[in-house]
Amino acid sequence: MRRVVFNQKGGVGKSTITCNLAAVNATEGKKTLVIDLDVQGNSSHYLLGDKVADPDATIAYFFREVLSLNLFGKGGNEGLGSVIHETPFANLYVIPSHPELEPLQGRLESRYKIYKLREVLDTLGDFDSIYIDTPPVLNFYSRSALIAADRCLIPFDCDAFSREALYTLLAVIAEMKTDHNSGLEVEGIVVNQFQGRANLPQQLVKELEDAGLPVLQTRLSTSVKVRESHSFSKPLVYLDSGHKMADEYRALHRELQGIQHD
Repeated sequence: MRRVVFNQKGGVGKSTITCNLAAVNATEGKKTLVIDLDVQGNSSHYLLGDKVADPDATIAYFFREVLSLNLFGKGGNEGLGSVIHETPFANLYVIPSHPELEPLQGRLESRYKIYKLREVLDTLGDFDSIYIDTPPVLNFYSRSALIAADRCLIPFDCDAFSREALYTLLAVIAEMKTDHNSGLEVEGIVVNQFQGRANLPQQLVKELEDAGLPVLQTRLSTSVKVRESHSFSKPLVYLDSGHKMADEYRALHRELQGIQHD
């Protein structure tokens, strides 16, 4: 299973959702990989702290190898072997991002390397599940992720502007499916930062459901514990397994597993 977490709007919780779902998956004994394609590197910091600085130990190394055509570089797996890092958590691994991704993007686009991520992941059979974090924009890296994945999860942060942007986003994903990846499916829209006692979030979610959009039943609420988990570089199931937010991520993971089995 390869799941991409994607939204063109920033601040909707992509990295938090990516890492926490991956962490829950890992606690179930499944070998799990997170790939961070966002130049900001939030998922990388969430899982590794500040440990990675060498660009040769990040996803930037792979894309440089793609440009140099030296695909079977150090570490094997077409350049991925040396950039997969163990996290402090059992069964959970990460390929970190790096700022070097930004200047590489134009060259990768001009030479049409958009399928290379999918090709290398097709050779990587060591993992039960792969989660891909994306930048908050439709660029070379987010397109590569949508082409490489088989499932797409869309975070929604209960904002009126986010609601309008959803239709554009779904159209983009549909176009990617038609033109580049016939196996890509939208798993659903995950409602994040939900305030159940406030009228506006409830109204916005109901409007999405009434419009027939694939809104998932699990709601992710707001909590200072999420910020603490970022600060300590520990997803919620490791920081405080009994916290309500950890329970919500476990519930979301179960719901997504149910969709996979339908």
